[in-house]
Amino acid sequence: MRTYDFAPLYRSAIGFDRLAHLFDEAQRADAQPSYPPYNIELVSENRYRIAMAVAGFERTELDIEAENDTLKIIGRKPREEAKRTFLHRGIAARDFEHSFKLADHVRVLSARLDNGLLNIELLREVPEALKPRKIAIDAENNLQSIDQRQAA
Repeated sequence: MRTYDFAPLYRSAIGFDRLAHLFDEAQRADAQPSYPPYNIELVSENRYRIAMAVAGFERTELDIEAENDTLKIIGRKPREEAKRTFLHRGIAARDFEHSFKLADHVRVLSARLDNGLLNIELLREVPEALKPRKIAIDAENNLQSIDQRQAA
């Protein structure tokens, strides 16, 4: 595996340290968890869905936490009292913890457990101040309206 040094980015870019930190973290994570399997779907321009296969888990055994820029999904199975003998065990029922880094302005809308799939709906809400806007090509009116907005 190739490694990259992001030190020059830290030295020459201001305010991009979070992005460089994400790259560093992704590089260090040798083995991403593959259990339980999941999909990340782009539903529309600003809507996303995480679908995670959690067969065998009940609602009470799943926790979803959203804190700052991290979405954490945790599954905890209670320890079984009785010992069971399996001739073949193909359905995993082990504990898991999976984290997703969320971009700025992405929030969790809802979570639903349906037929063994945990569906988490996400929405990116870009604030009005950051959305593109049209600028009229009338220099005098633009200067006046800018001066009026600054005075307010």
